[in-house]
Parts: sequence; C-alpha cells; structure tokens
Amino acid sequence: MEEKLIQRLESAVERLEAISTGGSRSRGLPDSFGDSASSDPSVIAFEELITEYVSKVSTAAEKIGGQVLEVTKVIEQAFSVQKDLLIKIKQFQKPDMAGLAEFLKPLNEVITKATKMTEGKRTDFFNHLKSTSDSLAALAWIAYTGKNCGMGLPIPHVEESWHAAEFYNNKILVEYKNKDQNHVEWAKALKELYVPGLRDYVKCHYPLGPVWSATGKTISTQPKAPGPPAPPPASLCCSGSPRPSSSSGSKQGMAAVFQEINAGAVTSGLRKVTDDMKTKNRTDRACVVSASEKPRASSQQYSSAKAAPPPKFELQVRKWVVENHIGRKDLVISECDAKQSVYIFACRDSVLQIKGKVNNITVDKCTKMGVLFTDLVAACEVVNCNGVDVQCQGSAPTISVDNTSGCQIYLGKESLDTSITTAKATEVNIMVPGSDGDWGGHPLPQQYLHVYKDGQFVTTPTSHSGA
Repeated sequence: MEEKLIQRLESAVERLEAISTGGSRSRGLPDSFGDSASSDPSVIAFEELITEYVSKVSTAAEKIGGQVLEVTKVIEQAFSVQKDLLIKIKQFQKPDMAGLAEFLKPLNEVITKATKMTEGKRTDFFNHLKSTSDSLAALAWIAYTGKNCGMGLPIPHVEESWHAAEFYNNKILVEYKNKDQNHVEWAKALKELYVPGLRDYVKCHYPLGPVWSATGKTISTQPKAPGPPAPPPASLCCSGSPRPSSSSGSKQGMAAVFQEINAGAVTSGLRKVTDDMKTKNRTDRACVVSASEKPRASSQQYSSAKAAPPPKFELQVRKWVVENHIGRKDLVISECDAKQSVYIFACRDSVLQIKGKVNNITVDKCTKMGVLFTDLVAACEVVNCNGVDVQCQGSAPTISVDNTSGCQIYLGKESLDTSITTAKATEVNIMVPGSDGDWGGHPLPQQYLHVYKDGQFVTTPTSHSGA
C-alpha cells in the first residue's frame, strides 16, 4: 500500500510541475501533459500487458489464419483502444453518465464488431468467435464509477467475464486436443490474457476503478442532431383542406384515370357480358360445397396457437424457475443457497450460470443448453433434452441423464467421484481434466450385450473393433 501511495504522490507532483512550467496551454492544460500521461506507470504496465499476452494470442492466430486471425485482430484493436482510454483518464475529469457513454464509445464499437462476427450461420470456428466476444466484456471494467454504477468492482468483473467465455474456450481445448495444437495454443493464450494478465493488472493499478484527473479537461458530449423543420403554416387564403404533399402529382394522375373510366371513354370498346355467359348461370362449371365442410381457422387463430409462451426467470418460494428462453447466453443466478432448487424448462440455445451452492438442478426439454454450476447438495437431472452441456466446477453427488440425445458433462477435480446414472440416453460424453490441464473425453456405452449364464443374465457393454 505504501508503494502505491508513493507512486500516486509522485504522479501528482509531476502533474503540478508540468502545469507550473508549461508556457503554452490548450483548453487550460499544458502541452506536456499528454506526454506525462503516456509515461504514467499504469499506462506503461498496460503496454507491457499487450506485449506479453496479446502478442501470444496473435502469434498463435497467425498459424491458424482465417476467421481466427480476423477475430484476434479485433482483440488487438480492443486493447489498443483501452490503452488510449487509460491515457485520456489521466487528462480528463470524471464525467457524468452522458459523458461516460461518449468516452466509452470507441470501446463499445470494437466489442460490437466482435459480437456481430458471431451472428448468422455458424462456422467451424464459432467457439473461437464466441469466446472472444464474451471475453472482451472484461474490458468494461474501465466504466466502473462507484457503488451505484450498476456493475461490480473491476477485479470481480474481469473474472466473471472470463468465466462466461471459458465455456466456449474449453470446447476449443477438447475439440482440437488431438487434432491441431495451434488451436490449443490459441485457447490457452487467450485465457492467460485475461487470467492472470488483465486481472493482475487491474488488481495492481485500479482495484477500485479508474482514477480520473482532478484538474483535467471535461468530456463534452456531442450535440444532438437537429430535428426535422416544422411544417410551413397553412395558407390564410385556404378555407378547406390543406394542400396535398409532394406525392399529389401521382394522386391527381390516378384521379384523372378514374374520372376517365367513369366517363365511359375507356370501357366503350369492351364486349358486353350476357346472362348466359355469367358463371352462376353456366352448367359446365357447377361448384358444389359440402354442407359438412368445416370452415378454416383464421390466420389469427393459427398465430395465437403457435405463439411461444413468455420466458420466466424468477424465484418461486425455494425454486428458481428458468423457462422458455431462446438465444440467451447471459443467464446468471448469483443469489442462491443450499435449500433452493433450480428448474430449467424448454430453453434453447442458451447458457445459465449458477453461482453458489444449491440443492438440486433439473434440466427438462431443453435443446443446445449449457449449464454451469458450482456445488450441489443432491443431484443434477437432465431429462428429455437434446444437445446439452453440463459443467460442474465444484462437487456434485449424482448426475442423472434420462431420455436424452447428446449430453456432454464436464467434471472438475473436486467432482471426479460423482455418480452418473443414464437411462434411454445416447451420445453421453464425460470430460475430466488430465494431468496436463487439458480435458479428456470418456464416452459412455449405449449398447449392451445380455448373456444368460449360471441361471441369470449377465450384461456387459458392447465393444467394437477400433473403438
């Protein structure tokens, strides 16, 4: 603590000297102030962070190329923008909410650019794109302005942002473990960039948020664009309806056409239709409609029948209910205890993170759903699902999979003694950490051989050659 106080005092003295000795000023600040901000210890430390960690990610991405290299360039751009913002913090006073939004605009644009790369049709490198876009949210620690700003302290914010991205980063490690070590190197370098890289930087220099200049410039927000001019006043000579707009010419043209039709000039050459030519009087085109035929349901009835039920995310007495969420990757239950349970129903393409110890978890009728939890008292049940990922970061006595197609379970070092029960389940794969820190896959058998022996049936898993 004493060393940090000394560094801050030295930085303050340098600023005062620069103000007192500077001859030329711009907006009330000396010209040399920008140079002193660039040479601030926190800015130099961030440059070292870029050199040490970002360069590792870039080196691994150059070996891969393609979309991985493109999204890595976005990472480089984002960290470069944050470096510029750190310099500006030393030059500007603490802004209000509107000024802070204007200040963070360059960083938001880069993060939005990474998010757009994950949209549309999924590619083979979706996990790379998703882990990058989710992890860049960690750079938002710079927006912390105090207790009531709506976000956590910088250090927990960086860690939580990486935990959300680690779900996809682990998928890269598993998928390319025995295929391409360049992807494994990229995934490990990305993790080191945030933990311990960015986390330790924030812990050392800005544990309580950015320190703005007390005598710097103020951040001015851009003026709002002027609205459309008011319509001109109506003519004082007009007592009737107002004049038509610019499209009146076309309306007058159509009015002329109808006027000509009504006058009979256009229809004068048409052939007259007699009674025997009318459809109702023609016997060769009789149409019979059965009296028992039921009327068709209206489109409004179909739309109401197909309308999806509204999503739910609420605590009902002692049960968290998470239902009908589609495409939500940011579902988090942070306030829970060991007496509460979690029920997840009919969610698709979403991720739920449970922070804390709960009694039990039930995942029912979900598709492409990811569930991350810490500790369980009883069990985690996966029922009637398709393509579900479950990751246990702490301990869980039992995990059961019933009537499910495609379930991948990640067990941490503390949960290797978990009992796993399967029934009517296919494509169940258990991932456990190896000695080198990488994940190793163990598929559970789904075919069995039953042999009658010594008065009873003996059941053994079926093994295939080459498996």
